[in-house]
This record gives sequence, structure tokens and C-alpha cells, in this order.
Amino acid sequence: MKGRQIILDHIEGREAAALMVDGQLDDLLIDSLDAPRPGTIYRAVADRPVKGQGGMFLKTPDGMAFLRQVKGMAPGDVLLVQVTGLAEPGKAIPVTHKVLFKSRYAIVTPGSPGVNVSRSIRDDDRRDALLGVAHEVAEAPEAGIILRSACAEAEDADVAEDIAAMLDLAEQVMGDAEGPAEKLIDGDGPHVSAWRDWSEPAEVVTEAGSFDTHGVLDALEDAQGARVSLGGGADMYVEPTRALVAVDVNTGKDTSPAAGTKANFAMAKALPRALRVRGLGGQIVLDLAPMPKKDRRGFESALRAAFKRDTIDTTLVGWTPLGHYELQRKNARAALSEVLK
Repeated sequence: MKGRQIILDHIEGREAAALMVDGQLDDLLIDSLDAPRPGTIYRAVADRPVKGQGGMFLKTPDGMAFLRQVKGMAPGDVLLVQVTGLAEPGKAIPVTHKVLFKSRYAIVTPGSPGVNVSRSIRDDDRRDALLGVAHEVAEAPEAGIILRSACAEAEDADVAEDIAAMLDLAEQVMGDAEGPAEKLIDGDGPHVSAWRDWSEPAEVVTEAGSFDTHGVLDALEDAQGARVSLGGGADMYVEPTRALVAVDVNTGKDTSPAAGTKANFAMAKALPRALRVRGLGGQIVLDLAPMPKKDRRGFESALRAAFKRDTIDTTLVGWTPLGHYELQRKNARAALSEVLK
């Protein structure tokens, strides 16, 4: 099936959302039942510093959290923090003190005043109109406002309503900074996150059982396997281990001099989607097919372009002495292998 579909359903008792593009599973969100959702905001209490790491363990109602790069904080201090990703088994909840309030059209940034428009909106008239909407809603906001790319095609009234709602929520939460450890707001679930972040035009399917009728379950079965076809007989294997995610690229039966380069460039394009739908992050090591060193710069450019369109923070680290390529990716989602045990 051609086009984009956003399919909202449940799987294994968990809320889930799937983005299908031209009949292929392009993105997947599955609720985590045993960990706080990313975006959750706590009033936390500092517990103990971590020497040598510049961090601090914090007490929250859902267990210990870890805040990096702490300065001037002592045990017993109270602060607001936001969950940035999923906690790995046995580890503290990752949090930041830079709290954001994000919706479909606007992001409110307390402590960072100013109004900015997404760079992807290039029409100067539209940018000016959006700035006018923001300043009309909040003449001199103490918090910053970022107008997201979805504003390009939105009605001004909808954008204004979204800005006002996020400013009100930010004021309410930021004004509740004193007291014992407490969860102030829960992070968005998959259905709300899909509405918030998958803003390009799409058919929305909400009927129960739609994962089965629209091919999502078949796609999930494929994604539970390691192999990903790269076309022309080439493939890659994406295999999570305890320490890292290993990606192995094979050229198949093609033994021509250009086969390795071709397969590696195809892998660069396919890798972000393969990691998204599998919910994989952390350290990622690419074992590439043989290719001339002169092609490395082009490969890095292709990889950078592919991840630029991805929504999860991924750092391209570089080459190892053995010729592997390393990446570091935020653990932002539950691994598919854990959800569908």
C-alpha cells in the first residue's frame, strides 16, 4: 500500500503506535510498563554525588535517578528533572534538569526565553506569521517558545491554542518545585507521541486489531529477526548483545570490486529505520563489507544524512583501528525483543 499510515493499537497489553510508509514499517512506539515514560517530570531530592563522574543520584517515587554534570548541588536539595530515556535493567533513571514541555506545534523551554521557528519552515511570510501568533499569545514570556515544523501547514488558531496550553502547563509545573519527591506529570504514551511527532499527512487508523489487518504484526515478526535485506542480494544483520549492538554487512553473491561499497551505502540508508523499529540504542558497532578507504568519507556523509532525519539522538563516533565504525545512540525506547518475549 502506498502512502503513510499511522496505526494506533495495543500489543501484548501495551499501548502501541506504528508508522507505515508505502507498506513498510518505518517507526514503532510501544509503551513500557515497567519503567517511567520519557518526558515524565519529577520533583526529585538529591541523594549522593558520584565522584569522578560529576553526577548525582536523586530520589524519585519510581526509584533512583541519575543526573549528569551537576554543579553546586548538595544532598537534600530539591529540583525538577525530566526523564530523557529508558533506564537500563539495574540502572538509575536517566534525567535532565533542562525541562521541556512539548506538543505538536510548540515546545516551551523554561529558563531559556525567546521565540524561535523551526529551520525546516523556509517560507519567510509563514515564519513571520508564526512569530506574530506566538507574540500575540504571550507578549513577553519568561519561558522560551520553539515553533515546530508541523506549524507550516497548521491553522493559526490551533498553533495559538497549543502555545497557550504548553505555557500554562509549564507555569503550573515549574511553580510546584518545593516539597518531597513526587511525580508531577507523566510522559506521553505512544498514541499521544504519534500525534505529537508524526506530523506529516497520513491516514490514521484507530480500530482495535488494526495491527493485524494492516500488516504491522507481520512486520514486527520480521523485525524480531536479525536479517535486513539491502537489495541486490546484500543484507545486514542487526544483533543486540549485552554490551553493544553489532551490525554485520554482507554483499551476498556479488563479488565485484564495487559490491562492498554499494552494500555499505545501502546499509547507511537502512540503519536508522532498523534501529527504530527494534527499539535499539547504546553503543553500535558496524562491521562493514570491504571497501576502499577513499570511500569512507562518502560513507560517513551518507550515514550522517540518514540519521539527520531520525528523531533519536545518535552520535557518529568514528572509525576503529580494525576498520569498524562506531555510533552512540540514546536508549529512548523499549527493545522490541524485550516487549515481545
